[in-house]
Amino acid sequence: MHRLFVAIRPPREVRAQLLGLMGGVSGVRWQSDDQLHLTLRFIGDVEGHVAEDVAAALASVHHPHFEIALSRIGSFERRGQPEVLWAGVTPHDELKPLHKKVDQACQRAGLRPEGRAYSPHITLARLKRGAGPIAHLVETSGGLSGDPFVVDSFCLYESQLTPEGAVYTIVERYPLG
Repeated sequence: MHRLFVAIRPPREVRAQLLGLMGGVSGVRWQSDDQLHLTLRFIGDVEGHVAEDVAAALASVHHPHFEIALSRIGSFERRGQPEVLWAGVTPHDELKPLHKKVDQACQRAGLRPEGRAYSPHITLARLKRGAGPIAHLVETSGGLSGDPFVVDSFCLYESQLTPEGAVYTIVERYPLG
């Protein structure tokens, strides 16, 4: 079985900016440099032949390259408790059509359509139950911004879950433009 997802790998300068924000909150598992990505489509566990079909279908995605920029820090909550700390990006005008094209390619490979609404973000940390307060970090970094960066490719990733966290490997890179 292969645990797959499709994502954009931010450039080194953007990852360095995000890594510089991390810290000062207890009970948090921060993402490493290798884990920073902007998900276009989570696929999940698939057999080898399905993984090959997905990789081939993604090669048919055509989309122009575009620019996005970091825009803010926020969190996803579960039952009123923050669970994921993330960095947002803007604008979404080019991301959403690319997400749709990736989802359609996955459907051509035999996968079900994406069931959740698409919310573009880069996960910074996963919060354990009882994690320290994140309000100060969100407030001080809430106006997060950066220079626009060019998105000129997207990647098919494989994820291996380990006790220390997920290990992501780029399986294939697909150019845009």
